[in-house]
Amino acid sequence: MLFDTHVHLNDKKYANDLVEVIERAKDEGITYMLVVGYDQESNRKAIELSEKYDFIYAAVGWHPVDAKDLTDELFEKLKVQLEHPKVVAVGECGLDYYWDTSPVEKQKEVFIKQIQLAKEINKPLIIHTRDSIKDTFDILKENEAESVGGVMHCYSGSVEMAQLFIRLNFKISLGGPVTFKNGRRAQEVATHIPLDKLLVETDAPYLTPHPYRGTRNEPAYVSLVAKKIADLKNIPYEMVAEQTTANACKLFNIV
Repeated sequence: MLFDTHVHLNDKKYANDLVEVIERAKDEGITYMLVVGYDQESNRKAIELSEKYDFIYAAVGWHPVDAKDLTDELFEKLKVQLEHPKVVAVGECGLDYYWDTSPVEKQKEVFIKQIQLAKEINKPLIIHTRDSIKDTFDILKENEAESVGGVMHCYSGSVEMAQLFIRLNFKISLGGPVTFKNGRRAQEVATHIPLDKLLVETDAPYLTPHPYRGTRNEPAYVSLVAKKIADLKNIPYEMVAEQTTANACKLFNIV
């Protein structure tokens, strides 16, 4: 039993073998997947996949890299998509100061709009933050995002910041970097953050875990993330798989 809480099966890199990728995940014990959107087209594809497979759920949102492209009309379409019964979260959304494609103030505006929307519909947030962790935290806190909570996707910050996000009602999600030889920060988080506050993800097709780093990622590899966390915590793999799955099901209100 495993829940890949962040995967982009809506990416064109799976265009030729999506069915096989999904079957490999099932064979590896992945019982749930959350396909995450980031713009109009990927949101639509995420919903389509959730309709086709009973164990796939969708999240829809607007990525900070593309914040400049979010028009009023597209935001209204996002609201409609969020009404879908298999859409369980708002996102991914947040701030990204690494890719200089959308102005910072526009990123913040779009981020705040999605926080407010999540609060209106009472669905959790999936947060993307890159080179922007302090501003991300401040915006979540100022806008009282703890009322819906959510997940810090592919978390790369410190243990101390992770604890602050946890106090804001956010889970900490770890992906492939926890398995990297240079993944010290993620490994410290995995070691020190309580298991009931952790989720696992792949962010596939990106951030492929060791020993497959450098190739296309896929949801079956989330087991490698869970195994690494188990090793770091010196607890059984089955305990990590069961608890992180329970954490995700509770967060996303999946019975």
